Amino acid sequence: MTEIPLEHVHVAPDNESGTAPAVFVLHGRGADEEDLLPVARHLPDGLHVVSLRAPDPLQGGYTWYELDLSAGGLEASQPDAADFRRSLDLVAESVDAAVESYDLDSDRLGLLGFSQGAITSLSLVLEDPDRYAWIVALHGYLADAHADLEPDGIEDKPVFVGAGAGDRVIPESRSAAAADRFDEIGAAVTRGSYPGGHGIGQQELSDVVAFVESQIAKHE
Repeated sequence: MTEIPLEHVHVAPDNESGTAPAVFVLHGRGADEEDLLPVARHLPDGLHVVSLRAPDPLQGGYTWYELDLSAGGLEASQPDAADFRRSLDLVAESVDAAVESYDLDSDRLGLLGFSQGAITSLSLVLEDPDRYAWIVALHGYLADAHADLEPDGIEDKPVFVGAGAGDRVIPESRSAAAADRFDEIGAAVTRGSYPGGHGIGQQELSDVVAFVESQIAKHE
């Protein structure tokens, strides 16, 4: 088995036989690889779940990067450039290793991220759009470092962007701006706005599940 750089939880399909699609799950700041498993359990049967742990300890959990607050506080924060680059590379390397280790279908890989995990996921798909069949980014934003990218292969890429109307950690406007940018460069964007704060409520979960089901069905 190929060594996977990031600590993780792997949940295989109950009826695994041969290569199968997968979703890579990226948690938020201060959480860990177990945090989003209750969400992932609602996703379609037959899907591998590989939930990755961020590399750096933080407050009993882990973080993908430290925050750059030079633009004016949490609501205007950006990823620290060096930390962000390291995490992007570690996730990409972990995806490649997991494909080999767990016999994943390399043409049917999805990303599902929350908060910092969503920010990381949005940048990953812009750096290598052909690697991922679809992406779910919940309560995140598009990092300035990647805001001007317009890569080949992003056209018609299915991207779900969810936001909380009452989110005080990452305001809905930042998530909406990310969705707008993906619209501009030709991705197939699905938007969801929900009345809660910085968390995943039942309606958002239902919409995410429906979106993922539709993506899996395209390739069956």
